[in-house]
Amino acid sequence: MAATLFATTESSVLLPILAFILFAAATWLLLDLLGSRSSPAEQRLDEFKDPAIRRRKEAEGTHRTLSAETVTRVWEKASPALAKPLQPKNENEAGKLRMKLVQAGFRSEAAPSLFLSLKFALLIGGLFLGGGTVLLVAHLNGLPLLGQKNLVKCVLIAGGMFYLPELVLWWITKRRKEAIFLGLPDALDLMVVCVEAGLGLDQAMRRVSEEMEKSYPVIAEEFGLCNLHLQMGRSRAQVLQELGQRSGVDDLRALASILIQADKFGSSIAQALRVQSDSMRTRRRQIAEEKAAKTAVKLIFPLVLFIFPGIFVVLVGPAAITIVREMFPAMAGHR
Repeated sequence: MAATLFATTESSVLLPILAFILFAAATWLLLDLLGSRSSPAEQRLDEFKDPAIRRRKEAEGTHRTLSAETVTRVWEKASPALAKPLQPKNENEAGKLRMKLVQAGFRSEAAPSLFLSLKFALLIGGLFLGGGTVLLVAHLNGLPLLGQKNLVKCVLIAGGMFYLPELVLWWITKRRKEAIFLGLPDALDLMVVCVEAGLGLDQAMRRVSEEMEKSYPVIAEEFGLCNLHLQMGRSRAQVLQELGQRSGVDDLRALASILIQADKFGSSIAQALRVQSDSMRTRRRQIAEEKAAKTAVKLIFPLVLFIFPGIFVVLVGPAAITIVREMFPAMAGHR
């Protein structure tokens, strides 16, 4: 009895001490890692003091670049064979897939093949990894290996891995469209200033692509691509139409249509840009007001589920305890 009590007391004392030691060690390691990272200015000073550090970093960067290029080259060579089972059946489906990838920012000729090969590779990997995991768990638990539930789990894991690239592509496309939508009014204002200063539409687009490269890189990339197409000799109407289709943003499509009409009928491009910019700012403000109005409705669920129960317990709990003590004195005295 005494030995059991001593062991229990020793464990109750040692467990908090061990937990404190582990927490202190983890905190010390974290602070050491954070403290070892110097600021960019200090790193630049160290490089100026010791040129060997700069050469070593350049060598590491070159090695990483070569490794990435090697992996990309190997994947491009293997992608046609992997993507062959998932190739589109007609030109319409191939065009839709290419347009989805272009709207996400992947304009390479090999992008559809790489995307389909990635889906097929993830499908095979999901079958092997998911099936192996399910069979291992079933073997450890003593369950039948080839049961219906295990097959369903394997199919679900493989299907999830197969559609994972689609989900990632949708997320990238959404982020890209939001970046274009939020930065387009500022780009139009800058284009208005450039056009009213005497520049043509082509020079204004080039200026916007140069000035907004850091603030809105997506818009700068799209306008820079338009300038490249114009320099190659393509017509302005065709370039602007492809700009609207390539981005997938309705406002940019409307802007392309307005610019095509203004160029066709000889109207003021600056006025058309100003009107489009004002309408886009109005729409952006309306979207912000709509989201603000929906906030109250969205807050109902966390309030009811998480906040109101705690407030109810704090406010009603003492009164409930007092009522129980007054109405049942015998039970309260027994306690």
